[in-house]
Amino acid sequence: MQIIRLEALSDNYIFLLHDEKQNIAAVVDPAESQPVLKKLAELKAELVAIFNTHHHNDHVGGNKQLIEQFPQLIVYGGAEDRGRIPGQQVFLQQGDRVRFADRIAEVIFVPGHTRAHIVYYFPPENAGETGDLFCGDTLFSGGCGRLFEGTPAQMVESLSKLRSLPDNTYIWCAHEYTLKNLQFALTVDGNNTDLQRRFNEVKAYRSRGEATIPSLLGVEKRTNPFLRWDQPSLQLKFKISDAVQTFGRIREMRNNF
Repeated sequence: MQIIRLEALSDNYIFLLHDEKQNIAAVVDPAESQPVLKKLAELKAELVAIFNTHHHNDHVGGNKQLIEQFPQLIVYGGAEDRGRIPGQQVFLQQGDRVRFADRIAEVIFVPGHTRAHIVYYFPPENAGETGDLFCGDTLFSGGCGRLFEGTPAQMVESLSKLRSLPDNTYIWCAHEYTLKNLQFALTVDGNNTDLQRRFNEVKAYRSRGEATIPSLLGVEKRTNPFLRWDQPSLQLKFKISDAVQTFGRIREMRNNF
């Protein structure tokens, strides 16, 4: 399964999954159709599936036109998003599995950003290889999504599920927010030398116009404050011993950053 990152809108990423053997493709969160159609034409590939993580328009905006072009494709999304994702035919829940190419993804229910958000985790095929997590707007490189329909407690539980995945998991999130996320992270975790080093690396990437996605989950665990709510240094900083309250304080600060 080849993963192709496509740019869309102002800062979105769409991920095209290409099965080179069968020359078929699936797409994760098509914000718009044109970048997808252009790449499919280059590959001369048939689109057979849309994997949506949630209903926001910058993740499903391309659904209708892609369905028009490939009426046989199947649209997947969370069960709780029924009626909110254009063309949805499959309604997924925690523990369900979906197959594409020669890989099987586990569906993880992660409410918080929205009440219905799901992610798709493709475990590594062989020992020592990387897995792939398509996480929409739940986990970002250096950050996490705003809580539009969920609570801090829900988001901590959801991020805990993702934090439990192996360190060698690629994080394919849907926005290029990394530099600003790390600028904020330094305001709450500034003594973190891993974070300082990562910020400098990301600043160099962005100065050259390079993408920062995918990132590695192991790096996120060391540098992303939204996966570090139980770190004593952060709890001491905020004089809070409760994980959910610590997370909530950090999220509130990020909202106003």
